[in-house]
Amino acid sequence: MPQTWKIYLSGEIHTDWRDRIEAGAGEAGLPVSFSGPVTDHASSDDCGVRILGDEDTGFWKDHKGAKVNAIRTRILIDEADVVVVRFGDKYRQWNAAFDAGYASALGKPVVTLHDPSLTHALKEVDAAALAVAETPEQVVAILRYAIRAELPGA
Repeated sequence: MPQTWKIYLSGEIHTDWRDRIEAGAGEAGLPVSFSGPVTDHASSDDCGVRILGDEDTGFWKDHKGAKVNAIRTRILIDEADVVVVRFGDKYRQWNAAFDAGYASALGKPVVTLHDPSLTHALKEVDAAALAVAETPEQVVAILRYAIRAELPGA
């Protein structure tokens, strides 16, 4: 049985890019499993105060939530074989940039995914990535090539 590759999907939570990658990998029969951060925005924002108690200021609320979320994020990135980081144009994904840097520091292969209009803003992040994709389908093709050495159309 082939190795199952662990793919961590970080970043933007407002579009269907994760579903498209997961569906494409499934259609290609790739031996992969996917993980990622909590994608329910309210839960991610409120987890610290909902679990550990209210805070008087937004700073401490966010600080507490970021730390609780980091438990999941760090473990799953540590365990990942590949980290895909999606940047959308509607919101700035500072957490995704941090995830890309963390994964890169660990020596994990990073694939960034974003529209060409963000290339300049993400030049340092892209420079650390092993591939820069513009579509979820390109990410699936990268995974297919990395796992099976198969090019699109083959």
